[in-house]
Amino acid sequence: MRIIRPALLAVLTVALTLVGLQPAQAAAGPYVALGDSYSSGVGSRTYYADSGSCYRSPKAYPVLVAQRIGAPLTFAACSGARVPDVLNQLGGLSSATAFVTVSVGGNDAGFADVITKCAYPWPWTCWGDIDAANNYIRNTLPGSLDNLYNQIRSRAPGAQVAVVGYPRLFNGEECNFGARISSGEQAELNRTADLLATTIAGRAAAHGFGFVDVRSAFTGHAVCDDVEWLNGLSDPILESYHPNATGQSAGYTPLVQGKLTAAAVAA
Repeated sequence: MRIIRPALLAVLTVALTLVGLQPAQAAAGPYVALGDSYSSGVGSRTYYADSGSCYRSPKAYPVLVAQRIGAPLTFAACSGARVPDVLNQLGGLSSATAFVTVSVGGNDAGFADVITKCAYPWPWTCWGDIDAANNYIRNTLPGSLDNLYNQIRSRAPGAQVAVVGYPRLFNGEECNFGARISSGEQAELNRTADLLATTIAGRAAAHGFGFVDVRSAFTGHAVCDDVEWLNGLSDPILESYHPNATGQSAGYTPLVQGKLTAAAVAA
């Protein structure tokens, strides 16, 4: 196979332009978005009418990324999903799939339930619940993720896969009067978010998948920050402790897009 060197490619491109032709641009291949509420767009307050209890949003990062890269989207992510549920979302994967994103693990560790316990009024505390979540993340979640990631690679052997993580939710302030989460509990919950991130990233790397770490992007935009990208206690309760529309568009979307396109260029 003849290799066209960069300098020669540039000359050919200029020549084609001078005669009124443009080099062909390949269309982006199919994109399948898997995962839980952080992928479906819960927190954005806008949902497709036919998405039911999955609460899929036109403001969720999979929709925005697909629009930016020009890829047809199979939007399978669903609110409340755990690893077994995501295994049931794999029907859209095939050898033709070009891009896959997946976020899952928080529900498996019971993170939403833990936050609910932490929000109970004094004298209730949630330290034992946090410990149980951490134990699950360390001891059980890695094997579940390995099985899921193996299934994704088996069904979509040529896809660029980005495993998408979760942000730290808190900044230590108590601004939601209906949810008494102490500064100490907030710090411990953030450490659980860090443990979840490092665990998921480690399993993603073991399978050759990219990891989208959003923790730094959401620093300064946590619950109670002046510019929140994450909802605190909300009405309806479903919206609580999830990225809002700006968190999806400014926090998740550029990082996910960058990871997918960088991987595609490298490939």
